[in-house]
Amino acid sequence: MSAQGRSLELFFIDGRPDGMLTAEVFNWTGHVLRAPRTQLKEALQRREAGYTGVYLLFGEEEGRARLYIGEAEDMRERLRSHAQNKDWWDYAVLISAAADVLHKAHVKYLESRLVEIARDVGGAELENGNQPTRSSLSEAATANMESFIETLMMVLPAIRVDAFLNKKRSVVTATAQEPDDRAPIFAFKVPRHGVSATAILRDGEMIVRAGSIGRLEWVAERRNNTSYARLHRELVEHGVIVPDGDNGRFTSDFAFSSPSAAAAVLAGRAAHGRTHWVHISTGKTYAEWEEMQLERADP
Repeated sequence: MSAQGRSLELFFIDGRPDGMLTAEVFNWTGHVLRAPRTQLKEALQRREAGYTGVYLLFGEEEGRARLYIGEAEDMRERLRSHAQNKDWWDYAVLISAAADVLHKAHVKYLESRLVEIARDVGGAELENGNQPTRSSLSEAATANMESFIETLMMVLPAIRVDAFLNKKRSVVTATAQEPDDRAPIFAFKVPRHGVSATAILRDGEMIVRAGSIGRLEWVAERRNNTSYARLHRELVEHGVIVPDGDNGRFTSDFAFSSPSAAAAVLAGRAAHGRTHWVHISTGKTYAEWEEMQLERADP
């Protein structure tokens, strides 16, 4: 993903944050419409619903996100059919391009690539049975579609679609005592349970390093349906955490949105990450280290 900033325009069609919205990026031909199933009639009345494009159907079953990815030369007709034949989905995302410039080969390529990405990320259970065939495009057209997907991967998380958001990270190995210009490194330990982990704070994410050891099971049974418990279960299911003796080992670097999220997954129960993570160079807790950084901040 390019480090250059981009401008995203969200338009809340009926003025509600949980209603229909559109998303567009300056100098990008793509157009994204997100609509709850309760507003499907209104969504299908919009012009872009009749365009050639790719659509995503999202729902949840037994606490697990569920996703179907499809393509159509007329998304309106295909979604009408899915409304009659698929009961599980709660909202849809329609992806098209300005002036309806995408054609069948384009959207078949997009569908195939989105299924590949979703399977690799494992953020949702795919309703698609088989891997769709990727259409044959020219070298230039393939490059255009990959550029389209790159921008789409920025847009979707911004409209609360996380099924394609890959939290696995490749982090350059750092020494235990990092120089001032390196990302800070923290340690998390629970000796009586054999938990020992390190993490790098980078770009606002707490990135737990590959090889870190945490609890293999979520031990707080009374709260086994929290967001942290579900995340722990998903990481085990998708092989990010694998058995290592009585515990679990991270097979790859993985980015968490907060110190507490990382701490909870490692501990197998809720944990206050701001006090449990310790900055390895100074010995200060995350909260103390953060306070020190804020004191140094210029106005």
